[in-house]
Order: sequence, then structure tokens, then C-alpha cells
Amino acid sequence: MNTIGAALRNAYGELAPCESAELDAQVLLAYALDADRVYLLAHGDIELSGEQQRCFTELINRRAAGEPVAYIIGSKSFYDLELTVTPEVLIPRPETELLLEEALRLAALTPACHAADIGTGSGALAVTFAKHMPGSQVYATDISEKALKIARKNAKRHRVHIEFLQGNLAQPLLERGISVDLVMANLPYIATEELAGLAVSKYEPAIALDGGVDGLDCIPHILGQLPQLCHKGAWVLLEIGADQAVKVRRLVAETLNARCDVLQDYAGLDRIVRFQIGADL
Repeated sequence: MNTIGAALRNAYGELAPCESAELDAQVLLAYALDADRVYLLAHGDIELSGEQQRCFTELINRRAAGEPVAYIIGSKSFYDLELTVTPEVLIPRPETELLLEEALRLAALTPACHAADIGTGSGALAVTFAKHMPGSQVYATDISEKALKIARKNAKRHRVHIEFLQGNLAQPLLERGISVDLVMANLPYIATEELAGLAVSKYEPAIALDGGVDGLDCIPHILGQLPQLCHKGAWVLLEIGADQAVKVRRLVAETLNARCDVLQDYAGLDRIVRFQIGADL
């Protein structure tokens, strides 16, 4: 007899090298059965059909080979939403939820906020922001049309209106004379040499990860666009690598004569740079 409980125990062993082996196995079996994890844990003695077992085995084999769970099931939780993800977009991380939380806090101070998500990828920031700020006007850009296709799906899935524009960083917004009160950006920030040795490089899109020699290739470009893009007093939130705060602070001071605050993630690492346009040092 091959029960839910037995299948999960076997899968835990198969995925043992993964830190999240038990969670991954439960998520994949829930997906295979079109159920939820609570059901699995409460019905461990239910027998699987042959087809269910074959499906689960295939999913476990893919995960054991290193494929991210989010790509296997085509979905990832972000903040309080479930988002469609594919290998064309970066898998949203919990650290980016910190940027979203700060964006929502700042936007609450600005009635009818106009916000831009630069390099939107799956649309995680733009869609979740729009869902929580229904009175706002949200723009989202990405250089990848394939990524924008996924972002549009997520906007439709959660019934929010976002103006999606293809192009490099803020350029499509500048071409249309659009100005905003808030900028959110989770741009590529991993150094090229470092990226090659990371597991994330095997499956996730390099264009969303590779930040060049020092991981900061995008920062000077977006900083140069901000004076034209932002209203005076607009807030800017940039996600950065844990060792980049000093360099980014210097770039912001040199380019915009503005002072940065650095927010830390759940691990106590520098993760979000926050500054205001027109706020002098």
C-alpha cells in the first residue's frame, strides 16, 4: 500500500540534501493531488493511485535535480498573493517583501500615489502594491517582453490595473513624459564572477541576476534617470546586495546629492536603500 504518509517519508529521504526537504515534498504532493498541505498531514493513510504516484515521483526527481519548486508548480507566494512564475522571471524572495512593505507605508502618505516598478519581472512588487493601493496609478517596466507577459498574467489574475511598458529601466516612462511619486526597483545586483558559482544561476534568468563586474551596473543608470522621472519629494527604494550599501550610498550622494537610509532584512543584512528626491545632504 502506497499511502500519502509513506510517499512523503520516501520523498523526504530523496530530498534530504535540501534544507527544505519536508516542505518541498509536501508542496509537490499537494500539487500532484490538487489538495493543500493540511489535507496531506491529516490524511496520511489515504492510498495514492498509480497515476498520482507516478506524477509525484516525477516532481520529486525534478526537485532532486535542483529545479526550484516554484518553477515546477508554476507558482510562488509573495506577501499575501500567489503569483505565476516561469523560468522567464526571477522567483520572488521574502527579502523583497520588505521593500514592498516600505513602499506601502510611504504610499499611504501620498493620496493617489503614482508609483513605478522598474525591472518588474513577474510583477511581484507592482501587482501586490496595486492590490493594496487601489487608488494608485502603477507603472511597471521590464526589458524582457517574456517577463512582461508573466507580469500581465499576474495583474489579470489579481484584477489590478497596471500600465506595463517594455524597455530598459525607466526609459519607456521617460519617453512618455511620465512622472511618479514612488520608485521601486529590484534590479540585478549579483557580480558576474560570483553568479557563476551560485545554484540560482542554473535555472533563473541571468538577465535578472547579473549586475556586472561589481553587481552595480544598473545603479548609475537608474540614478541618472530619476531627476526626470520623479516629482520633487518622491521616494526611491532599491534592493541591493548585502555588501553594497556603502557604494550605493556614495553613488546616490554623488549623483543626486541625497542621503540614503539602509534597511536590513530578516537576517540583519543590508538589503534596501531608501532616499528621497530633492532631499539634500
